[in-house]
Amino acid sequence: MLRLAADEDFNADVVRGLRRRFPDLDLVRIQDVGLSGADDPTVLAWAAREQRVLLTHDVSTLVGLALMRVADGNPMAGVIAVASRAPVGAAIEDLALVAECSADLEWDGRVLFLPL
Repeated sequence: MLRLAADEDFNADVVRGLRRRFPDLDLVRIQDVGLSGADDPTVLAWAAREQRVLLTHDVSTLVGLALMRVADGNPMAGVIAVASRAPVGAAIEDLALVAECSADLEWDGRVLFLPL
């Protein structure tokens, strides 16, 4: 199952729902690893070092920065951009499907937009 990180503004209800559904899911919140208030490049660099796919709602800046990391030849463990208006249940279902059916390194350098 994927190693995930939820950025600081990611919907806490989705995080709780994923943890309830998958008690063993390796999912951390950025604020729980001491990166509260960190800028997007710092969060992306941390996620790459930790080999964690980053969950975000920030399609306006974070996704572009992630793709720039890849274009510059820097590691990027992957980003899953979930529409901020996506219903919580649908977001949990889509993320559960991705987490269950993906291998860790499969997301290197990739960005996925949800809902599917």
